[in-house]
Amino acid sequence: MIDSNLLKKIVTTYGPSSREEIIRNLIVNEIKEYVDEIKIDALGNLIAHKMGSGKKMMISSHMDQIGLMVIDIDEKGFIRFTNIGGINPNLILGYRVRFENGTIGVICSEKLEDNDKLKIEKLYIDIGTDGREDTMKAVKIGDICIFQNEFIETEKVIISPYLDDRIGCYILIETIKNITSNSYDLYFVFTVQEEVGIRGAKTAAFSIDPDIGLAIDVTSTFDTPKNEKLSVKLFNGAAIKAMDYSLIADKDIKNSLIELAEKTGIKYQIEVLEHGGTDAGAIHMSKSGVKTGAISVPCRYIHSQSEMVSKDDVKMCLELIKLYIK
Repeated sequence: MIDSNLLKKIVTTYGPSSREEIIRNLIVNEIKEYVDEIKIDALGNLIAHKMGSGKKMMISSHMDQIGLMVIDIDEKGFIRFTNIGGINPNLILGYRVRFENGTIGVICSEKLEDNDKLKIEKLYIDIGTDGREDTMKAVKIGDICIFQNEFIETEKVIISPYLDDRIGCYILIETIKNITSNSYDLYFVFTVQEEVGIRGAKTAAFSIDPDIGLAIDVTSTFDTPKNEKLSVKLFNGAAIKAMDYSLIADKDIKNSLIELAEKTGIKYQIEVLEHGGTDAGAIHMSKSGVKTGAISVPCRYIHSQSEMVSKDDVKMCLELIKLYIK
């Protein structure tokens, strides 16, 4: 069973890259009774230590969201912005956005002769004010907004923005709460600024110096009409990573995950991704190198307002991680 109330709370909490304080505090309150030690490093990573006598394992999910930063407010009060993380301007036109102070706006576009030439610089945010001075009462240069959230649950799927990677954070929280015995010295890390260059995982891995690394994130599916001919599909189980742009997974970890899934009847698929990356990309190159793998939740429409994951796939990922740690 997925704890929908917890997942909704995690997904809808404000926390774009570099502004993760609110979501970090929420996670701390969820896990503090289940770990031996909690640290917050200088960059803002949340490191939860569950002590064990074996090798050090770092398990990572990023808690930051993509967003938009205000770069200018014109005389009429309309807000110009730049992107934080990968954003397609054609997808966000008409989206509602929310600033940290609760201010709501809508993304609109200048009149264009050719909509195919839509770029970020042609878009603006309208918060319904009368001029620059009125807008500045609510929004300042450098403020960051996120997409306004609507969490939808059906019998089979969850639909919401920011499942990337709040679904990974949910999986880590549930793993922390349900692990009663472990042969590893476990470091659960909720990282910052993944969406702008896998920054948090780099500093956390350097500090922890793990023997083994494991990243939990979403991955693109290729099961929608006229998509690329790659293998990952919704409803096909946990995706065990073989490769993405940032990592070729450690062979031993990948094979161990596959063997464990087959032995226990966990539904799985192999992920080969030609673009994108996860925290694993930074972890495996830390210091003298770390044996690193990754488990991914298949997700349709990544970095949109309607990311979609299968409940069963989430359960398979959660079960595989718990068994691997044991």
